[in-house]
Amino acid sequence: MSVAALLAELRSRDMEVWADGDQLRCNAPAGALTPEIRDRLRQRKNDILEFLRSAETLARQQRAIIPLQPDGVRPPVFAVGGHNGDVFCYRLLAHHLGNDQPFFGLQPPGVDGLSPPLTRIEDLAAFFAGQIRAFHNDGPVVIAGFCAGGTIAFELARQLVQQGGAVSFVALFAGPHPSWYRSLPQLRERVTYLTRQARVHARALASLSYGGIRRYITERLRQRAEQRAASRGAVPDPALVSRGQVVEATLFALRRYRPRHFSGRLTLFVPNRRWLRSRNLSRRWRHVAGEIEEHCAPVGCEGDVMLQEPNVQVTADLFRRCRENSEGLG
Repeated sequence: MSVAALLAELRSRDMEVWADGDQLRCNAPAGALTPEIRDRLRQRKNDILEFLRSAETLARQQRAIIPLQPDGVRPPVFAVGGHNGDVFCYRLLAHHLGNDQPFFGLQPPGVDGLSPPLTRIEDLAAFFAGQIRAFHNDGPVVIAGFCAGGTIAFELARQLVQQGGAVSFVALFAGPHPSWYRSLPQLRERVTYLTRQARVHARALASLSYGGIRRYITERLRQRAEQRAASRGAVPDPALVSRGQVVEATLFALRRYRPRHFSGRLTLFVPNRRWLRSRNLSRRWRHVAGEIEEHCAPVGCEGDVMLQEPNVQVTADLFRRCRENSEGLG
């Protein structure tokens, strides 16, 4: 039984345990501190003291671990959000996975506006690894990442395994390879987007008369001018300013990161086959991962809505399938 589970059992019996220097103290109702429990506390004294001190240190740090669904006995999922650090993108997925799957978000420094964001993927991963070890120091875990958070999740799992931790598998939800964030791939992506937008406008203009074309262009220019004016006159929202700083720092970190080999199991949850092929995803991740598994959502799903309704139910089903494969291998 893990230390966390042991302490939870004691709390359920109204027993309080705390560290007093090198001593372990216990306050219990009459008759609750049985000889069996007393022996268990003595045998695991050092582990419990270490756990309590780690928990105390964690409480003084920025809170990185956000419980989205804390119940259940399965290996817990610790999930990194996208480039803006928002872990609540997983709220619906945690709900669809049910009450037997513990699910925790990992919020990076800087989101709260109280600390500066980190600008190296390795530092972000080390920060999360320390918090996970203090929170859950016994048994395997699942590490997940959405979009840009996939790269952070990959490095986090690599560090945990390197430190002796057990990672059942790494789940990347629409997570590009980090090389996708470098200048040339981003330029290609921007050109593709602008080309797609130009085709949309061309189709709209093709069906209009000369007067209709003038009105269409005038309306688009008016909308753009209004958006610029509203942006200039708006009072900056501190929360959005902090979020913007996290985005900037994360993208900077992604462009500099060079992944090293991870001996564990990497599972790619992608919105569709076209998305998988267009980014050469499997080939690129296969260079640095010991084992690759792919799960594709139905045709029509896109990466930015993979964790939203109605697609999240399919994503949850794919995750369960991967989890069952992992348990079978274990």
